[in-house]
Amino acid sequence: MKFIKYTVIFLLLYSCTKIEKLPSVPRIEFNSFSVFDTTDILGNNAKAGRLNFYFEDGDGDLGLDLPTGEEEDTTNIFFSLYRKTNGALEPAPANDPLQPSTYRIPFMEKQGQNQILKGTISITFLYLFYSGADTIVYDFYIKDRAQNESNTVSTNEIILSVNGIYKK
Repeated sequence: MKFIKYTVIFLLLYSCTKIEKLPSVPRIEFNSFSVFDTTDILGNNAKAGRLNFYFEDGDGDLGLDLPTGEEEDTTNIFFSLYRKTNGALEPAPANDPLQPSTYRIPFMEKQGQNQILKGTISITFLYLFYSGADTIVYDFYIKDRAQNESNTVSTNEIILSVNGIYKK
């Protein structure tokens, strides 16, 4: 009987905790970028990179529904590629073979009073054309359904010919 009494008291105290509040503008943090050898869907040798980053969104409106028409925006993760040339990072041209494709965070929705979304997103890039001298950096940000843009963060310098993990 005492156990039930203490359990009820604990549950009442726990249920009275304040709901965490975060801004409605999403925020991201770079965690790591891994470079590894792989094969593409046709069995060709390739290099791959996996970006991992943390996100949080205070009003939980992150991610996009599946597109139903041609006019809809289907991208909500945006990248800028920089290449290291003669020791300096320079923006890569739009036709650069290492330029990332478009990516989207799928629709997310949290039930209940606390709408905060937090987690880690992982994106894998496939590099079919690269050289041993390629050193790159990505700047990236996300956008929620209300068109709020997160902060922009950068990866470390990534040497595509060297397998390993690049952490913040």
